Amino acid sequence: MLADFKALGKAPDIAYIEMPAEIRDSYQYFTERKVDRLCAAGYNGGFTALEDAVGHYVKNNLAAADRFR
Repeated sequence: MLADFKALGKAPDIAYIEMPAEIRDSYQYFTERKVDRLCAAGYNGGFTALEDAVGHYVKNNLAAADRFR
């Protein structure tokens, strides 16, 4: 993800790899969150942008000295 590189302050270094034919039919290519039922149930706590969430995770976990704590 580009957000990972951005969170670390590094230039993207991404190489495309063709999807293996063996798993092509079982791979989910598209995901989408639908929050209408969550909001209808009364949730009003707001949402975090994907880029912000990835940045938080990378900086506070992956880039930490001990990323398992």
